[in-house]
Amino acid sequence: FFFDHRAPMSIDLGFGGDISIERVSTETTPDEPTPNEPVSGTLSKASLGSAPHDPSFYGSPFARTVPDRETIPEAGMPARYCERMIQDYHLLDYNERLNTSTYVNVVFEPEEERVAVMGMKINLADQTVYPSSFQLHDEVVNMLGHLWSVPQPADGQVAGAGCVGSTEATLLAGLALKFRWRDWYKKKHGLTDREVRGVYPNLVMSSMYQACWEKFFKYMDVEPILVKPSHKTMKVSGKELAEKCNDRTIAVVGIMGNHYSGHYDPIWDINDAVEKLNAENGWQIGIHVDAASGGFIAPFQDNLPAWDFRCKNVLSISASGHKFGQSVCGTGWVVWRQRKELSEHVAVSVSYLGGKGDSYTLNFSRPASGVYVQFYKFMRLGLSGYRELETNMMTNARIIREGMKCMMKHGKPRFVILDAGDEHCLPVVTAMLNPELQLAYDAIRLQYVIAESHWYVSAYKMQFTHPLTEQSEPLFRDREGDQTMFRIVVKSNLTAKLALHLLKTLESACEFLDEHSDNHITIKMKQRMQNQSHAHLHC
Repeated sequence: FFFDHRAPMSIDLGFGGDISIERVSTETTPDEPTPNEPVSGTLSKASLGSAPHDPSFYGSPFARTVPDRETIPEAGMPARYCERMIQDYHLLDYNERLNTSTYVNVVFEPEEERVAVMGMKINLADQTVYPSSFQLHDEVVNMLGHLWSVPQPADGQVAGAGCVGSTEATLLAGLALKFRWRDWYKKKHGLTDREVRGVYPNLVMSSMYQACWEKFFKYMDVEPILVKPSHKTMKVSGKELAEKCNDRTIAVVGIMGNHYSGHYDPIWDINDAVEKLNAENGWQIGIHVDAASGGFIAPFQDNLPAWDFRCKNVLSISASGHKFGQSVCGTGWVVWRQRKELSEHVAVSVSYLGGKGDSYTLNFSRPASGVYVQFYKFMRLGLSGYRELETNMMTNARIIREGMKCMMKHGKPRFVILDAGDEHCLPVVTAMLNPELQLAYDAIRLQYVIAESHWYVSAYKMQFTHPLTEQSEPLFRDREGDQTMFRIVVKSNLTAKLALHLLKTLESACEFLDEHSDNHITIKMKQRMQNQSHAHLHC
């Protein structure tokens, strides 16, 4: 199946040795035998030898071969064998439900899994053939617009689009802002279209940005002007952002829940600063809200100041549906305040699929799975369900945070808590090992000891790679970049019971590192640490 069966195959064992085993015949057909039928005809008799005709994968010759990683096999195999092979690959991954390093939702009901599979067959770009599915898409956009307080459009349809994650949503929002600025700048300075294209625009935001903005700066030819916050606050003020703006600034970005610590930038304060800036200089700078994580958390938190379209200068909001929106991986959303001078800049009219429709996305063909599942979750949970999820996640984050505060060493706290606390933030616990303890290990080593107990926690240095120079810089203005920290993202599946187990695992890992030297670190842990200087954990 996988190899030329005319000669034995030698497998490199990776420890200075190898083994020679028989090759499986390529004389196969993709027909799948039923449990009551022999596999004769599916595999050659030579490859089966005198073994019983076991229809299971593990009773077949495929179980004693290694797939060729470079070429597609000449012949196929039964469907259930393919499924089993992929399951065995996944078996070697970490348990996705114990992965606290990512924000991506990993739990689904059987009904929504069936909905997702149904959406795999639907090309949402073909609005003429699938008008009802696209109507469902537009209904989800309207629901999001209402959730984020967008001004009601005259035609009743909110300007927005379903995207492949918040990365595509961010790129679209950034492009709309760039084209909006270009029209304004051309008129102000009396430039031609060609001349204005030679002017290098910029965008102002915190250094706590996600990877999607690196792509925006590189792909869309926009200069990043970054403001470094204090490690004590992990957010930037409106004043700090406004001081960096000029007439080439297409927008400022406020982050509703940075991925490092879950802090919210004060959009309400940024709005006031931008309003004053525009009035004093005759500019038209707007705000984009990067709500990749906070877009489905902040609306359900009481007494939070206005952060969405209630703020006059907020022109667009992007969010990940697959994070706290509880949809399937690859779901994102962008919503604009209006079409005029914003979403109209990125609309492309398509007519060759049998009808006419506007496309607002960077890619074209895409499955309806994410949109279907997002609609399912809105109907399944309702506002009250999302509110209950927010309460549960924030409560369980508090359990972890308070438990960490109780962990002591030599009469001093073992950890310094860096996150925003119990309200008006994401359900994230962020900390660093207490520098006063002068421990012989850092958070990255702690991460890998924790991983030996199945849990996965993100650890990284307090630094980032500048998107243009590609040089490492300190993330904060008041901390060296070599300082390490770690975060725990509390998603809906991290229950109170699991939170307590994670705390015990964290405490045991610290005690292990307290007592053991490098010689006692496992080979697997050393191999992992060799490749990690600092991590870009943006999911």
